[in-house]
Amino acid sequence: MFKKQHLALAIAATLAAGAAQAALETSVVLKNETARFIKDGIRTGEATSSTDTTGAGKETFKFENTAKIFLNDELDNGMSWHGELNIVRDTKAIDGYDGHETNTQKDWLRELYVDTNAGDWDLRLGKQQVVWGTADGIKLLDNVNPTDWSEFNQNAPADARIPVWMISAEKYLENGDNLQVVVSQAKAHKIAGISEDATRAYNGTPTGIDSGHPFIMKGVDTITGKVNGFLNIGGAMGGVTNTFYGGGFTNPAGTASTFYDEVNVGNVDLNGDTDNTDGTTNTGNDLIAPPEITTVSNFADGFTSGMVTALGLVCGAGGEDGADCLSAFTESTNGFVTNLFDNTGGDYDSTNPNSTWEYMPNATFATFNAFVQMGTKYEVKHPDDLDSNLNFRYRKSLDNGLNMSFAYQYAYDPNPVVQIHWENSSGTTLSTEKTVGYGGATTLHLTDGTKYYGAIADYTGTYLNSLADGSAFGSASPENYNVTSNDYVTLVFEETLERVQNFGTAMDYAVDLGDTPVVLRGEFLYQKDVKTPVVNRTELGIGNLTEALKMEEADYFKYVLGADVTVLTDMMLSGQFIQFRNLDYIDEGTSLSSTTWRYTADQAAMHLSNGLQKAEENKNFYSVFLSKPFGDSGEGRWNNIFIYEEGGGKWNRFDVEYGFDDQLIGTFEVNKYFGDENTMFGQFENASNIQVGIKYLLQ
Repeated sequence: MFKKQHLALAIAATLAAGAAQAALETSVVLKNETARFIKDGIRTGEATSSTDTTGAGKETFKFENTAKIFLNDELDNGMSWHGELNIVRDTKAIDGYDGHETNTQKDWLRELYVDTNAGDWDLRLGKQQVVWGTADGIKLLDNVNPTDWSEFNQNAPADARIPVWMISAEKYLENGDNLQVVVSQAKAHKIAGISEDATRAYNGTPTGIDSGHPFIMKGVDTITGKVNGFLNIGGAMGGVTNTFYGGGFTNPAGTASTFYDEVNVGNVDLNGDTDNTDGTTNTGNDLIAPPEITTVSNFADGFTSGMVTALGLVCGAGGEDGADCLSAFTESTNGFVTNLFDNTGGDYDSTNPNSTWEYMPNATFATFNAFVQMGTKYEVKHPDDLDSNLNFRYRKSLDNGLNMSFAYQYAYDPNPVVQIHWENSSGTTLSTEKTVGYGGATTLHLTDGTKYYGAIADYTGTYLNSLADGSAFGSASPENYNVTSNDYVTLVFEETLERVQNFGTAMDYAVDLGDTPVVLRGEFLYQKDVKTPVVNRTELGIGNLTEALKMEEADYFKYVLGADVTVLTDMMLSGQFIQFRNLDYIDEGTSLSSTTWRYTADQAAMHLSNGLQKAEENKNFYSVFLSKPFGDSGEGRWNNIFIYEEGGGKWNRFDVEYGFDDQLIGTFEVNKYFGDENTMFGQFENASNIQVGIKYLLQ
């Protein structure tokens, strides 16, 4: 990044020096935007623990001061150049969003390009924007540049669009048709809560990426959130499972041990005797097996009949049931920071889960031995600066007034893809093996092909550490194997950008209705091989995390149908119908009793709090946009856009811009989100806000 920034400075300096003899045109726009929440209540990603329901309230979250410097000049041979510098400081933003950030709308060098020609081709070379789409409030063909979604959908497209380095070549054919070819830099959308390297040790402090940002989506919070993100939950699981197997558990007799020792054969008499775990005669703390647990094999059955009940067995002398004991485990090892256990007052309920343990009712103790002291890591591996996108567009106008365009892109999808895999301490990728043990329970083992990592072979005292010779680890307990080898596993979240193909077309046609002509328009996009989140609740139920949360290829067909008309003299009215169709939608099974319970998840709204919500196969949106000038000379304009999302999510933005004179402009904006909290728009209800701004133009 250092080299690229200095190269850009060198280009700008060279251009400015070459134009020193000419009339360099310079203008400056000074702007302040101040924004404040208009609703109380906690926002996604804002919680600091699973018990935090307060939120920051109606606070000012933005006080952004910007100076945009525009440079324009003519060069020799008919060439010209343009530059835009962007100086930004936001004193109310969280760290990372309070100043300049490369490849966002706050990039200090926003644009820098040269206009020239080669034969009958017009060339624009440098950092720039290319605009192909015209839809209101949504982007289909307008996808050559990535978008900064850090304020979700609130910013105007020209501001939210992220300029990238590209070569744009355009020519007009003899019949007036237009051909444009663009080779552009491959960059990701800017989305709050991701695209930042992070690690979480099993005993480390959980820290959500962009924690406290007001526009983190639930789907993002599920990956990296401080409380509900698997990036932090994985580290917390490493701590809790370490207590199971690595010591620190105090049994009712007051003897320090491991939880595994308490339920292992020989330590707890499952036939109802009153011996203490230390071998002495019980004098008051009975460790009596409940009637439903009569053999050690039942401990392999999972959380519902195994872990929760077994915890009740070991902790039950104090009158606690298994859920209470699991809650105590969670509190002592995690402080209820991450959402491992439902501490809202409800009982353990795997049929309506809202916390991690409730999603894994069939996970065995043997499975969780592999997670002892597990850590997590988030890695960003995007294409390098030489990787590029290829974009083609052909535009044509017919004699009857129909305007058409056809586009094709072989490009990296700017939506980040996050896949999960296991690694050992050396960075070797581990595979997952399954075995069926006592009670028919499926147990997971992690292996590098030569040895297992923390795997219990069965409940008879035999442990595995080798695949090559089949030898047992002996009578040493599983925690000793892990501790002596110091080779704990890491759950790795790897963020990449993946290639897709986009086939698009757009058209518009003006229908002459006398005094009120109507423009009919449409945009259509077919996307091939888009990586889409798929949840496998059956695999999640046994704790197989890498198979439970995956992104798989799917083809999409997306389109917008719109109509624009001018009414009441000068008010523009626009209506749209928008649909996203998943052509490879997955919906298998309905419960854990199904052979396979697997479905396409709602990328924006899936969350631990809503059952990792299923997506719609065909998602519909409806929008209405109004715009009208006002004032004696039209010095002001107000706009209002309303979007309704299938499922009940709603967003309404009302904004006003008024020019007090040729230099001073005031702005006012209200963004209201409401409706179902498990929709793309409704989840931001508590982020509804009001913004005021002032712009001053210097020539």
